[in-house]
Amino acid sequence: MFIFALLAFVFDQQISDLLIYDRKLIIAGEYWRLLTGHFFHSNGNHFMLNIAAVALLWALHGQYYYFKNYLVIFFVSGLICSLGILWFAENIAFYVGLSGVLHGFFVWGALMDIKHHEKTGYLLLIGVIAKILHEQFYGASADVERLIGATVATDAHLYGAVGGLVVFISGYVIFKKTSA
Repeated sequence: MFIFALLAFVFDQQISDLLIYDRKLIIAGEYWRLLTGHFFHSNGNHFMLNIAAVALLWALHGQYYYFKNYLVIFFVSGLICSLGILWFAENIAFYVGLSGVLHGFFVWGALMDIKHHEKTGYLLLIGVIAKILHEQFYGASADVERLIGATVATDAHLYGAVGGLVVFISGYVIFKKTSA
């Protein structure tokens, strides 16, 4: 995820028009944008916040990540996030950022903690639910919006979190580590 986000950041001006989430172009059949748009960011601050969150999630739940389940979590959370925006947040014409997908990873990781009898998993899950509910009722932090130079797509956080829940419930958590 980091490598693709870094490449998207470095080559943003050259490739973003072809790959960002653009409602009109997705409806016109450019379905790849449902996933590729997550790798782009509004500015350097936005990129750094998302990459810091990637690192934090690896620190919290890296022991559960294996190549296959990491791809599944990204794909499902990204797709549910983008489809949720497409179907239910018609006010969002453009979307960039990993935050929706990261909420999916966060929920999945908290549930994995709970599955492995880690009490902190309950605190993490309660915290992310509280954050999402707060955003749904009161909106995003104005300070964060100023920092990233864009409106925070709080609906993306909700739908991405649903994606993480779907992956967990679907049983993709069964992947076993096949190599050291």
